[in-house]
Amino acid sequence: MRILGIETSCDETAAAVIEGKNPPNPLYTKGAIKVLSNIVSSQIEIHKKYGGVVPEVAAREHVLNILPVINEALENAGIKKDAVKKKINVIAVTTGPGLITSLQVGVETAKVLSYVWKIPVIAVNHIEGHIYANFIGGNIEETPQVPLLKGGIREIKFPALILTVSGGHTMLVLMEGHGKYKVIGETVDDAAGEAFDKAAAMMKLGYPGGPIISKYAKKFKINKSPIPNPQSPIILPRPMMYSKNFNFSFSGLKTALLYKIQKDQNWKKKIPEYCFKFQQAVIDVLIYKTTKAAENYNIKTIMLSGGVAANKELRKQMAEAIKNKLPNSQFQIPDFQYTTDNAAMIAAAGYFKVLRKKFIPWQKLRSDSNLELK
Repeated sequence: MRILGIETSCDETAAAVIEGKNPPNPLYTKGAIKVLSNIVSSQIEIHKKYGGVVPEVAAREHVLNILPVINEALENAGIKKDAVKKKINVIAVTTGPGLITSLQVGVETAKVLSYVWKIPVIAVNHIEGHIYANFIGGNIEETPQVPLLKGGIREIKFPALILTVSGGHTMLVLMEGHGKYKVIGETVDDAAGEAFDKAAAMMKLGYPGGPIISKYAKKFKINKSPIPNPQSPIILPRPMMYSKNFNFSFSGLKTALLYKIQKDQNWKKKIPEYCFKFQQAVIDVLIYKTTKAAENYNIKTIMLSGGVAANKELRKQMAEAIKNKLPNSQFQIPDFQYTTDNAAMIAAAGYFKVLRKKFIPWQKLRSDSNLELK
């Protein structure tokens, strides 16, 4: 089974072709998917001068790039234009959440291709796509409690808990099976990725903020104790870390950073330290909430997803926390290339929806900027 994935939820125009294998247990075993091509046309350089994504600009770029990107994905997968009807079995497209004008480009393109090629279509939630990035590749480690299956493939056991962290989303999703989701925690204000962007903007470091702050944070050496260094006046809060629910808040952290900078005449000389402290505050909250939720729900598999999942410190510290606090739970993280927005993850989610026959007539395909995960 070959699936063409299309993703245009924000500022990346992406298309991919995957091949769904048939392992002994395709509904539960990681490694059922082979990526034949994965093309992403990024608009980061275009939006850098604005310090963030401009919806109208993003939509125009999608219109210009969508067909060339799809053609490149098909070509890289070894599929000729006159053989698409025979080689592609399903089209999977992101229908939301995201920027409505961006989503519409991908959705309308999928509708036309479905009609012209007479190929069935699958609607995919963008967050669901990030979750399924974990099913097409990831960094996995064999432990006595969690052995690898033949060929390095490991079964992803349910219930699973997914921490999704990106520029637009920060949420904890309880996954009891394929297509069975429950959001148990989400941000009440800024998403983690958005907070990184705003923090970087405050320090005039550029866009996007996450990779830049991570780069500067590496330059700062500090005592590895989890207790804030008493020798340093830069102590930032961990908002809602010990709240009774699993929701997040990062606007207060962002404001605290702003106040610190305004009062510090030498803040420019301390940028690495400020970046380190800000990044660590975000990581501490994410790890604490995730491990606490995993304990409460008796989680068997914990996954990371979203653009911020590419943060090496988050990946490293989360792995250590799970190993120490939840030794019987396995930790799954996607390959770096599948953390940011891409179409391979959309096609992967589409594959598992095909197995459940979740098709939709192209006439009923609609974009929804506020689409909920359910």
